[in-house]
Amino acid sequence: MALTLDELTVTDEAAAWRGCGFEVEGDVCVVGGVRIRLVPKDGKRGLTGWSLRGIDSPELDGLPTSVSDLPPPTDAPEHRNGVTAIDHVVAISSNLDRTVAALTAAGLDLRRVREEPTPAGAPRQAFFRLGPTILEVVQEPPEATERHGGDRPAFFWGLAFVAPDLERTVAHLGEDRVSEIRTAVQPGRQIATLRRSAGLSVPVALMTPP
Repeated sequence: MALTLDELTVTDEAAAWRGCGFEVEGDVCVVGGVRIRLVPKDGKRGLTGWSLRGIDSPELDGLPTSVSDLPPPTDAPEHRNGVTAIDHVVAISSNLDRTVAALTAAGLDLRRVREEPTPAGAPRQAFFRLGPTILEVVQEPPEATERHGGDRPAFFWGLAFVAPDLERTVAHLGEDRVSEIRTAVQPGRQIATLRRSAGLSVPVALMTPP
């Protein structure tokens, strides 16, 4: 079985996602071929876990992982905000080489390591292919690692969605909930980010397609 992303777990109320223009049935929001399960938890915020199909081992340097044998969703709803897919999932590591070794040992497909800093100051990034979705593992800046007590396991951070008509998506959300559109790091693409006022606990970017 090919290694693909089945489900993400986010500690939000369904109402918060509906308010941002996502269609949610019960506690599940399907985007492209991925389920996003909305499970509020006391004391936890953001993206707290995922399930993968076809993985050799769920030991991924601290990333909470379960193994799934579920088929992809048969129907993907049309979201009012115009989002059509998950472009990439972002994780952060205080030791990128260690995390890359653990992920490749578990069967994840490493595509490349980028040895250039991001605009936010992360010195390096590694990219893994999970079917149509990318996992981007970001090296934590040294000062951030020190501030949090030194070396620690990798953890999930944020999501980037594909919005083919980004201007329409931004207009739907309104400037009080989303940033202005700007040029993305990826050549030829544009990006906007949700503000905290949007009410989601996970950092979210909206991007034009590759």
